[in-house]
Amino acid sequence: MSQEIPLLTVRNVCKSYFMNERCIEVLSGVHLSICRGQMLSLIGSSGSGKSTLLHILGALDMPTTGEVECLGKSVFMLNDAELAEFRNSTIGFVFQAHHLLPEFTALENVAMPALIRRDDRQKALARAKHLLKKVYLEDRCEHKPGELSGGESQRVALARALMLEPALLLADEPTGNLDPRTGFGIMELLHELNRELGIAALVVTHNEVSAKAMPCRLRLHEGRVLPCEE
Repeated sequence: MSQEIPLLTVRNVCKSYFMNERCIEVLSGVHLSICRGQMLSLIGSSGSGKSTLLHILGALDMPTTGEVECLGKSVFMLNDAELAEFRNSTIGFVFQAHHLLPEFTALENVAMPALIRRDDRQKALARAKHLLKKVYLEDRCEHKPGELSGGESQRVALARALMLEPALLLADEPTGNLDPRTGFGIMELLHELNRELGIAALVVTHNEVSAKAMPCRLRLHEGRVLPCEE
């Protein structure tokens, strides 16, 4: 029986920046494989390159060298339209700052990716309402971001990331601005959505407690991804 192709494969990815005529190497030969439904955490010190790697995985930034494959296709060989489709259909992003649009309701914020894609408005709003129910915010649909707590706003951002049914969720410090109790609730919710929807998730964090909430734990150290020592 042939093995399933990994959802996302990273081979020897390096990323360098030039600053004041100096070459600063942030990533130096990253290898990583993420399978469907897999839950991983990536921990590392501030400035270690965690966010840089996440942006490369989601095709928001390009590596200096190396390759990222999704289901056997080289991501950075795609043209602009294909890259946009990859980001929209395969990847969901959750950032430390929720980036909700203040003039729209929670329901409209969640539906926004589908509305931008010009999907049927009523169907998009119906799915957004379903997702808000999944994150226990069905009673907050008509509230705007200014009327929500930090934890509620992060749950709205999580629902928005799931709007287009991504296979992989990339979360960059999703609990970084939350109190420990609310942060724990967000991590529990990620596990619940993984069980129900089968999404894979990579959570980047500097928080050891959040990292240990994931069954597979990795560490970014000196530009390389290594297994966490128990």
